[in-house]
Amino acid sequence: MGKPKARVSKRLCLSCGGCVSVCPNDAILLENLIAVVDPKRCISCEICVNTCSNAAISMEAYEP
Repeated sequence: MGKPKARVSKRLCLSCGGCVSVCPNDAILLENLIAVVDPKRCISCEICVNTCSNAAISMEAYEP
């Protein structure tokens, strides 16, 4: 199993951009008003998970 990476639930994302502004590696952007994570840039710090007020971000195993 690969190292966990942030994953955004499209259903729960409120498009607030909070995760985008706190990501230390610029791994998250808003695309069509939904946060999207670039797993290659994600460093698994979980700052976005702890920042999301709607629990839309979780850590999941990532296999390249």
